Amino acid sequence: MEDSTKNEPGVKDISDKVDKLDISADEDINSFLTDFELINSPQPPDSKKNWSVIYNPKVKKRVEVDLVHTLLHESIVCCVRFSADGKFLATGCNRSAQIYDVKTGEKTCVLIDSGCNPQEDLYIRSVCFSPDGKYLATGSEDRQIKLWDIATKSIHRVFNGHQKDIYSIAFSNDGRLLVSGSGDKTTRVWDMETGSHKVFEPREPQAADEETDSGVTSVAISPDSKLVAAGSLDTNVRIWDVGTGNFLEKLSGHDDMVYSIAFTPDGSGLVSGSLDHTLKYWDITSLGTGKHRVLDFKRHSDFVLSVAVSHDGKWIVSGSKDRGVHFWDRETAAVLLRVQGHKNSVITVDMSPQGDLLATGSGDWEARIWSYTHARSTGS
Repeated sequence: MEDSTKNEPGVKDISDKVDKLDISADEDINSFLTDFELINSPQPPDSKKNWSVIYNPKVKKRVEVDLVHTLLHESIVCCVRFSADGKFLATGCNRSAQIYDVKTGEKTCVLIDSGCNPQEDLYIRSVCFSPDGKYLATGSEDRQIKLWDIATKSIHRVFNGHQKDIYSIAFSNDGRLLVSGSGDKTTRVWDMETGSHKVFEPREPQAADEETDSGVTSVAISPDSKLVAAGSLDTNVRIWDVGTGNFLEKLSGHDDMVYSIAFTPDGSGLVSGSLDHTLKYWDITSLGTGKHRVLDFKRHSDFVLSVAVSHDGKWIVSGSKDRGVHFWDRETAAVLLRVQGHKNSVITVDMSPQGDLLATGSGDWEARIWSYTHARSTGS
């Protein structure tokens, strides 16, 4: 099996931190388990993988998790994303994107650029459905955003402009805009009708001898399409006004690279995950003031690689190099449970915008779909 990540040309070399995501985390996990109640969860008949849920005994059990599908891939799963109607899941890996029927787990579509050299690696770092479900956008190491027509399995449009690898893309809820982030330190907002785009860059001056790299690892656009946010290698999250292009604020507080961000469904908050092992929730209702309520989420034993927020805004989910998936209470920052099952780093997570489903992707060459439900009242 190949390494769960690879060197990322065009972005500050972070191989010392991320290239070896398959290092055993057993020692850290054992320490983590001392405070938790291990519950061996039943396996569906078609699964040969062991998995378990670890509940926090210090909080009331509020969520139960079950494995729905295990989706085997031919390489590392770099990204997972649900469609807006929650019926399909897209994944990105080496040289291809796949689409699965969420209900049956069947693969319905494979998208491969015939113009790419099949002998060379080309990891698709991010995927995103258009809100109407007709198109899938992909961002990858070739510095292009490809918009695929799902029905014909062909490239409908290509957006060029980024100078380095593309790590994150996101559609606005109305489908008019597509946001992208790249190792070239820019965040770009593309107009789907005209193909034109705006370029957002860090505004603060940087000393000539400063080694900080503000390459963009993750982007998100607010539910009302008015704000765009970018998480960066320089530990910060930056926010701009989409309409005016004005830079609004830099959110600082993480001690290491920010690898993933997500808006809450009501747009009042932003969640960030970092290689400092923590998540943060930022109340952004007072942008521009520099004063925000910030919650810290601390229970991962290694890098936080991906974050997502449930459709009702109650839960935050995170995936980590420690191979675990954590469920958090958004209001209190309490960790509710930990899901164990992947045999390598959990690189990517997403939560269905329509139902109580969670998707995860890992360096173990698997994506999984999980269900989560409100726990039965047991008094525990």
